[in-house]
Amino acid sequence: MTSGEVRAGKPGAVGFAARLAAAHHGYRWGAGFLGLLLLPLAVRNGYQQYLLDLIMINIVLAVGLNIVKGFAGQVNVGHVALAAIGAYTSAVLSTKFGVSFWFALPLATMATGLVGAVVGVPSFRLEGAYLALATLGLAESVRSYIGVTDYLGASIGYGDIPPPIIAGRRLDGYLPYYYVVMPIAVVGTYIAFSILRSDIGRAFKAVREDSLAAAASGINVRRHKLLAFVISALYAGCAGSLAAHMSPGFIHPDDYNLTRMVTVILMVVTGGLGHVWGGVIGAALITVIAEWTRAYYQYEFIIFGMIVVLTMMYMPRGIGGYVDRWLATRRFIALRVAKAGDLAA
Repeated sequence: MTSGEVRAGKPGAVGFAARLAAAHHGYRWGAGFLGLLLLPLAVRNGYQQYLLDLIMINIVLAVGLNIVKGFAGQVNVGHVALAAIGAYTSAVLSTKFGVSFWFALPLATMATGLVGAVVGVPSFRLEGAYLALATLGLAESVRSYIGVTDYLGASIGYGDIPPPIIAGRRLDGYLPYYYVVMPIAVVGTYIAFSILRSDIGRAFKAVREDSLAAAASGINVRRHKLLAFVISALYAGCAGSLAAHMSPGFIHPDDYNLTRMVTVILMVVTGGLGHVWGGVIGAALITVIAEWTRAYYQYEFIIFGMIVVLTMMYMPRGIGGYVDRWLATRRFIALRVAKAGDLAA
């Protein structure tokens, strides 16, 4: 079927083209999911399996931050605080109330979403650096509160968090746990794509570009700002719960400090603000870099600072910006070839 036939309005041409495009889109997701299912076969030791699990959890965390920052343009420096709330909520439910992981995960996610609604309220009147300071204060307050609360393990940390159990089998190894976190990361990424392409996603981008113009166009700016924070918090709570139940089932307040927040922001900036695939690639890349440089922890901020500077100098739009440019170039070339073929016919 040629582009000329579609424009000529042949019966069923447009419908068939739309169905073919939708099927092709589904095939790509299916092929990617199959590749991720087979990915653990390429790892050689337990450390690499742990790294795969951590990458998947960080993908959920980074995609969530990209929704509120990249899509809606709201500054949130307290994203790791929301992850801490999800982690400790899930841990308390599992250890002190005997709640199964499969119930603790959604409960912790929803609880974090409610906190995200509270966090989003300051965005009604604050923007830029002021909102960043407000969310940073939240992050440090949450971490300090956990560090002095004996019920939450205080500065010692919170341990003995049980892993998921399926048919009586404990998924306490990194390899079986991968098949828990990987599908959640894939579904979370797909949902982010769906949001970006929906009316809500377009409203988010309108608020990001100019909130006054968005309001003049009939968009409820307050509602969409709040919705962005809630959706982002749901992702953070889910990632926190997944991290809490991963072997060895131990979490500590220092897991959610400023360094961790800088790392998550770097994932989104390197990947590209507002680019879902860029966020996924950035999460994988920065996770690997952070693990490789863990032995030089005293130079961590210097290393991350250099990455930020180099990214802003040579990739101001992040990896996602370059991917978008490459795809746009391909589409342009395809249209030129199709037009040349129509003229020749």
